Amino acid sequence: MAPTRMNVLVYSGIGSTVDSVRHCLYTLRELLSPNYAVIPVSGDQIIKEPWPSSCAAVVFPGGADKGYCRILNGEGNRRIRRFVEAGGVYIGFCAGGYYGSGKCEFEVGNRLLEVIGDRELAFFPGVDRGGAFPGFVYNSEKGARAAELQVNKAALSSGAVPNVFRSYYNGGGVFVDAAKHHNKGVEILASYTEDLAVDAGEGAAAAVYCKVGTGAALLTGPHPEFAAAKMEKKEDVPGFHHIIDVLAGDEKHRTDFMKACLTKLGLSVTEEQNVPSLSHIHLSSLQAPKTSELLRSLKEIITSEEGEEYIKDDNDKFHFIKRSVWSLGSLYQALPSSLKDEKTDHDTGSGGDKDRIADYNSITKEVLVHELDHPAIEDTPYFDHESYYNNLSLFNTATPGAQSSFGHHLLYGEVLTSTNTLLEKNTQLLRRLPTGFTAVATSQLAGRGRGSNVWVSPPGSLMFSIVIRHPMSLMQQAPVVFVQYLAALAIIEGVKSCDKDLYKDIPIKLKWPNDIYALNPARAASTSSSITNTANESIKSTINQDQYIKIGGILVNSHYNAQDYIAVCGIGLNLSNNAPTTSLNALLPFLPTHKTASKTPQTPPPPLVPEKLLASILTSFDRLYTRFLRTGFDDHFLDMYYAHWLHQDQTITLEAEEGQPRARIRGLSKDYGLLVAEEVEEVVGRAGEWRGTGRLWKLQSDSNSFDFFRGLMRRKL
Repeated sequence: MAPTRMNVLVYSGIGSTVDSVRHCLYTLRELLSPNYAVIPVSGDQIIKEPWPSSCAAVVFPGGADKGYCRILNGEGNRRIRRFVEAGGVYIGFCAGGYYGSGKCEFEVGNRLLEVIGDRELAFFPGVDRGGAFPGFVYNSEKGARAAELQVNKAALSSGAVPNVFRSYYNGGGVFVDAAKHHNKGVEILASYTEDLAVDAGEGAAAAVYCKVGTGAALLTGPHPEFAAAKMEKKEDVPGFHHIIDVLAGDEKHRTDFMKACLTKLGLSVTEEQNVPSLSHIHLSSLQAPKTSELLRSLKEIITSEEGEEYIKDDNDKFHFIKRSVWSLGSLYQALPSSLKDEKTDHDTGSGGDKDRIADYNSITKEVLVHELDHPAIEDTPYFDHESYYNNLSLFNTATPGAQSSFGHHLLYGEVLTSTNTLLEKNTQLLRRLPTGFTAVATSQLAGRGRGSNVWVSPPGSLMFSIVIRHPMSLMQQAPVVFVQYLAALAIIEGVKSCDKDLYKDIPIKLKWPNDIYALNPARAASTSSSITNTANESIKSTINQDQYIKIGGILVNSHYNAQDYIAVCGIGLNLSNNAPTTSLNALLPFLPTHKTASKTPQTPPPPLVPEKLLASILTSFDRLYTRFLRTGFDDHFLDMYYAHWLHQDQTITLEAEEGQPRARIRGLSKDYGLLVAEEVEEVVGRAGEWRGTGRLWKLQSDSNSFDFFRGLMRRKL
């Protein structure tokens, strides 16, 4: 549905610079069109015209905020302030950030540049102090830099958000003591990581979100709206071309940060249109030297070509690059020409047929081997390896019964074809990988869609695959078919136990055999009952279509040899992506433990993050699988499964059978995990009352399709 307020107004009057206005218009149009019309306006229009009723956001770009004050102090600022308090949005970049703060302190002590004074808008209730870095010169790039920013992912939980990225900076400030204003609705969205030239107080806030009445403001010191592709390399400024090159390398990260900020402001962001390029793959281990041991175990399938090591497998060719320290420049230089060409075709639309689909299987996969340390956050900005491994160690230590093997070796790529494909379709590699080896992706290019489209998994999903070497000798006691049920239980347990009791009431359930469903947040928001009570409503024959929606799935593929069944268990879970259904983080505001007796909403728990959630799920899976090897899928596991599934005593119709008999679901068979249903008949003279006939049906997931919303079981063709 289109937003009712369609205009985003970019101030282009006195004080603004041409370049800043141009970048604002370019980036906002790219990210917000066609949902909004992004148009420039003058100060006179802000003061006199009836813009608030049709405006979604007003934007103040870089420049000199004294010019803004001269034109808009008084009536102009009163109109902007009332607009935001009534539900509107203010965005201020650099000078616009100074202008939206309570006080501007710029180059204090510099008699040529000093600007000190209170500001009327005061969305940030403190001081914006600059320049954060030295060397600023008006109308020049001499003080410019690619500033490194640390993103607060707890405050920006929508989509794929980088941990760090570099943003264009030229004269902006730092929001002094921003953390101390949390009780006034201020959240730090990003912080400078480098030493600053001014006193920042507590923290080094580079971008802040400010709640203002029913509206909000986004203020930044640097320029995340500046796109490197639209910047000119000025030869009169030494090193400026290098700054642009660095920014170009972080372009996707900048865009994702901007998308997350705009989404947090309540704006409807345009969906991704371009197909991303394949990325490098990082191979690491909890204990870094174990990576070398893993590589040695693959030596019989590794070949050498001109001194470089490769594995040519059934589906993919892997190039293993042994370095312990990586820079942004060397990473790009390490890309083979095939990947560079593919990046050009898909990211810029030049150098090839825009409509063609790259043959991703033919592209050599570059694997960076980390033998001495873990991947640096600068090299994997969407996945913090240190955080992941630290959490894995903590969960392993606190979890009795785990063998501490799941997730200890990690293969991570920002953009992969498919984690399942990389493992399951490359059998030489797969047969030498240990149990618990895990592949993770931030985005996946899973295959072709309609026509020439390529299907891209939504940003914000948690996608991973695990190798399980299941002993053939235990097939009678512990059939491998139950791995899918163990995975489902591991997801439920991993989510609910991710951080003490914070997420224990999150309303997620299992749909037989291997889907994860959640209570629809729209239903939770519209009901007066608690989300837990709603989630535990009795299910008999049919379920409202809007009551539960799918947020995750499991796919298990198996190979076997004389000793083992080698299963690859692929898992996809909506973590922070609200499309196409909903996500775990979208459920957090409705948890009953975060409502007072007066039903006043309290602060929800912090968003789940991929590094910690993955570690929690893998540890749960490790413990459950270890027990399964000893006991099989016994009554303990059955009770766990039934406690979370959607189907107990649900009445269904067996459409493929003669007469379409009715049956009531009783549970799972202990031998092969079949769905057990008892045939029922309606009691004569008692409409709606059913009794069992004693006839049992055992239904296989591979042979039947279960529409549990309508209570129908169909034979698959």
